Amino acid sequence: MIQQYVWDLQEADETRGSVVGGKGAHLGGLSRIEGVRVPAGFCVTTDAFRRIMAEVPSIDERIDRLVRLNPDDRDAIRALSAEIRRTIEETAVPDDLAAAITRPLARLGEQSAYAVRSSATAEDLPTASFAGQQDTYLNVVGAAAVLRHVSRCWASLFTERAVTYRQRNGIDHRTAQMAVVVQRMVFPQASGILFTADPVTGNRKVATVDAGFGLGEALVSGLVNPDVFKVRGGEVVARTIAAKQRAVQALPDGGTREVAIDARRQEQPSLTDEQVVRLVQLGRRIEAHFGRPQDIEWCLADDDFQIVQSRPITTLFPVPEADDQENHVYVSVGHQQMMTDPMKPLGLSMWQLMAMVPMHEAAGRLFVDVTRRLSSPASRAGLLDVIGKGDPLTRDALETVLDHDGFVPSLPDTGPGGPPVGGESAPVETDPAVVTELIERSQASIAALERDIRTKTGPALFDFLLEAFEEHKRVLSDPLSMRALMAGMDATWWLNDKLREWLGEKNAADTLTLSAPDNVTSEMGLALLDVADVIRPYPELVAFLKGVEDDDFLDELPKLAGGTEARDAIEAYLDRYGMRCVGEIDITRPRWRERPATLVPVILDNVRNFEPGAAERRFEEGREKARQKEQDVLSRLRALPDGERKADEAKRMIDRVRTFIGYREYPKYGIVSRSFVYKRALLEEAERLVRAEVLAEKEDIFYLTFQELHDVVRSHRVDGRLVQQRKEAFRSYHALTPPRVLTSDGEALTGAYRRDDVPPGALIGLPVSAGTVAGRARVVLDMADADLEAGDILVTPFTDPSWSPLFVGIAGLVTEVGGLMTHGAVIAREYGLPAVVGVEGATRLIRDGQRIRVHGTDGYIEILS
Repeated sequence: MIQQYVWDLQEADETRGSVVGGKGAHLGGLSRIEGVRVPAGFCVTTDAFRRIMAEVPSIDERIDRLVRLNPDDRDAIRALSAEIRRTIEETAVPDDLAAAITRPLARLGEQSAYAVRSSATAEDLPTASFAGQQDTYLNVVGAAAVLRHVSRCWASLFTERAVTYRQRNGIDHRTAQMAVVVQRMVFPQASGILFTADPVTGNRKVATVDAGFGLGEALVSGLVNPDVFKVRGGEVVARTIAAKQRAVQALPDGGTREVAIDARRQEQPSLTDEQVVRLVQLGRRIEAHFGRPQDIEWCLADDDFQIVQSRPITTLFPVPEADDQENHVYVSVGHQQMMTDPMKPLGLSMWQLMAMVPMHEAAGRLFVDVTRRLSSPASRAGLLDVIGKGDPLTRDALETVLDHDGFVPSLPDTGPGGPPVGGESAPVETDPAVVTELIERSQASIAALERDIRTKTGPALFDFLLEAFEEHKRVLSDPLSMRALMAGMDATWWLNDKLREWLGEKNAADTLTLSAPDNVTSEMGLALLDVADVIRPYPELVAFLKGVEDDDFLDELPKLAGGTEARDAIEAYLDRYGMRCVGEIDITRPRWRERPATLVPVILDNVRNFEPGAAERRFEEGREKARQKEQDVLSRLRALPDGERKADEAKRMIDRVRTFIGYREYPKYGIVSRSFVYKRALLEEAERLVRAEVLAEKEDIFYLTFQELHDVVRSHRVDGRLVQQRKEAFRSYHALTPPRVLTSDGEALTGAYRRDDVPPGALIGLPVSAGTVAGRARVVLDMADADLEAGDILVTPFTDPSWSPLFVGIAGLVTEVGGLMTHGAVIAREYGLPAVVGVEGATRLIRDGQRIRVHGTDGYIEILS
């Protein structure tokens, strides 16, 4: 194979990234777009990089050491990467390679000035831009200087920040290669960056231009604030002109320097509006060529724009695909389901098949299109009311969209607005037998599913599952179940509204719902206290569990005193709750039954922090507090004018809330129970595919949609490249934060609390469980890492039902995501924990170990230390 050390830029395009790197590939593509000017130049290819690396002493051994370093060990990374860079720069470039690199300079001008820029193969990717990770050198003059700076670019593959970035993004150092771009230098009057989508809001129809005088290094380095122009529909809609006191200019003999700008020019715009609009038109052409929003570096020389780089904007949250050009408004499903992490394709597609309404995917998250409901005044009011009760931030975000004139079309009330949202629930008798009947129906349906699925394999399994999904939806939409759910929630809202109006008391329902019956999620937390009671008397058993790392520990327990009883207790717990896990709406997440070791730290916390019999005592204490609260409320109501009527109404609602609020948690339990049955059957099918050598490993099915997996089972053929691409995409989705509301223009909205009744510096959220508590904040991002003590306040991005075993041992709760009726809020009220949810950035703004005070009645957090 003939090695080619140099390519002209015109020879490169986006398909040649492995040869010319990300920057070179994009520049080659740019040079082919009609009307786009790119400075002339050439690429030193990855063949040249591999040739020089073969000359570097002990490089393989050093990279092996680098691979083994922890990404958080910055000192070790800094020292070893500096050593590797120094060795590469000191390695002599072989004569034939040096000649190949300097030969094009004769054509372009040996004494001309050049920009010498790194172009890594793992750079400017759709999912990882690597912006600023390697080096660029400007105004390099002469062949010897060009060659010296090419060596520096090769070495810059191992800057500390580039090494750390690759490790955090799962990119192997050995696979990363470095090409180098050498281009004729442009000496601009102005330069800067064009974003073809607004980098702050994500709006794809708003372009942002940052501009300054001289070379762009002044902006990139932060030496000056840029002029900022926003363009929409071919006109400048906003501009901010900065005082630009300094600029970076090229020196005649090479290199650059800072210069002061004449005071009369400092506050003049660096571009005219006409130039800004012309630049954005160029940007739209570039965006269309690459097929996604771009971050474009540009220079203006003699009223002519030259483009020196274009890369995808990797921080934008993608927009769900639509089959029309109409405006759409999407609401996040993850914020309602308390799981904003990305889901794998199998989990996404199965949730879509089982959902009651159409759901749209973007970046591994699901969204519901609410445009039609927002278009009609009647359905809009109902939607905003129900969403506002659950999550004020989502309501605020929707109202922000509605304020955008003309974005949401206006339809008459008679237009099809979809099924009604919330509203008055149909009457259902306040009778515990209703809940008993609903639970029995659900259990019978799951038992029938487990029985009938046993004999199904191959394509017949998928036909059966499609029928099972319809039964799944039938169970979910059971009218009696819906009425029972709404009865509990309506009674809660009624009590909070009326008791505040009549007695001036906030969130009175929080105490009235303590230890409500039939709450399967709160029972799950208390049941793990009972497991701890079995283990606590046996010190040897406790010591063994402290060392557990593998999931086969249950088989070892009978060898220890008390171990058989402990194993039986844990097994019984898993039989009832083993289908649960963190992020359980994604069927691909490992369940407790599959990873029982996940529960061990929580069991040990319970052993350490509680006395025997704590579960029963906690439940009875809660029930007694609720009973006393009921008596207190009714007594105070009777003392009011028209008190007997008010007390009678309140009594009916208290009975109603205690009858039905516990059932709020049961439908989710049924969903997850059914889903685990589906999962086990699909994994058995995957094991057959592995044995048939169709799949490399059974978990590969998680990266296929349900229909794709069905096709693989029928054909016994799988696209391995597709599976690999999906794995890489899934990894990249973790870097994106899903918004509560997303528009088809790409505008991402998180909403805001419009409040001025909190102390300065307090963090605002939604009050979901009354009370005030101060304590040590424990910031926990993964339940498996929780190390909690009595009195701690749990601070976490979100909680779903699987977190409830932790709730029994904490004093308060703060989450970034949640609403009044989401699972964390319901269980916090069940356990009497002061809780504030929907606190934007809580895990970033509150440090682990800080003392904080949670105001669960008023909805804010004070940081005390």
